[in-house]
Amino acid sequence: MSAVFNSTDAGNGLLRVRRSTHSPAYTLVGSLLIVVLLSVAPWVVPAEWSTVLQNFFILVTMATMWNLLAGYAGMVSIGQQAFVGLGAYATLFFALKGVNPFYTIPLASLTCVVIAYPVTYLLFRLRGGYFAVATWVVASTAGIIIVNEGYLGGGTGKLLPGMPNMNPTSLQHLIYLVTWGVALIVVVATYFLLRSRLGLVLASIRDNEVSARSAGAKVTSARRLVFLIAAAGTGAAGAVLALSQTYLQTGNEFNLQWAAEMLFVSMIGGLGTIEGPILGCIIFFALQQSLAQQGAWYLIIFGTVAVAVAIWQPRGLWGAFRDRFHVELLPVGHWVGDRKSEMKVHRSRFARLIPARKK
Repeated sequence: MSAVFNSTDAGNGLLRVRRSTHSPAYTLVGSLLIVVLLSVAPWVVPAEWSTVLQNFFILVTMATMWNLLAGYAGMVSIGQQAFVGLGAYATLFFALKGVNPFYTIPLASLTCVVIAYPVTYLLFRLRGGYFAVATWVVASTAGIIIVNEGYLGGGTGKLLPGMPNMNPTSLQHLIYLVTWGVALIVVVATYFLLRSRLGLVLASIRDNEVSARSAGAKVTSARRLVFLIAAAGTGAAGAVLALSQTYLQTGNEFNLQWAAEMLFVSMIGGLGTIEGPILGCIIFFALQQSLAQQGAWYLIIFGTVAVAVAIWQPRGLWGAFRDRFHVELLPVGHWVGDRKSEMKVHRSRFARLIPARKK
């Protein structure tokens, strides 16, 4: 029989509620160690591996934002490459106006937010597959507008001006650190956002939108805010992509492949988890590098893996691992239960729990 969890259950020893099944000190120490190691990586690993890590950070940023949209807010987008391209071309635009390209990253994010806001009034009239297709239309429209703008290079592309006068090695290290910094900020900001009041609202919407509305949750406002946050984060990824490529072409920046990669790595790693997209990116780049001599075979194998995961592990690899071993590195919900039997629930007022057995 189901019963709504209350403090009496915990007081009687039936249930206990905690953030994580392990000490948060382990997560903190491990996170600091990873931050230090990745920060000094350009001076330790070969240059080609530094470039791989840089591309890895860009995809982690994009996938984290896509997962925030689809995994937490229930908005599946196949047009998120629109903000990749807009972020990249905003960087080019401000650089042409004389702004240091490295200083354009927040400006690019703000530009994407300004463009995304009116777009939400069109997209939010749609649901499900219609919403997904509409986001792709928005991305295609943005690409067409940019490709017809001669000031930004048109169809032939344009070189990003204003890069600092540094030796190539130092400049590459600087681009790496900026890319790593953007990815770190996006992941940490997503973590704290999901632990906030907005995270509660998103959890309730994901569990049951009708119940969330009846309880007074401002569903449309929450979704709009998440859409704008995702646009800002993806725009920042597009900005650092422009810094790393230096030569911009609409075919590269607005490429549908960006949306496909965001979707696949999130699905394989685990939708609705912060760790899932990161794990998916690790698997993606591991396959890409190990099969680099086999042409596009890594894409075929990656697609096969994605289909297998969707069939046999719909919660993703990290979701399956978390449920099996009760491990969560970046907890945004609660573990509820006794020592022998625990279940993971998000902090939703609508969650109904089965009381754990007495010891």
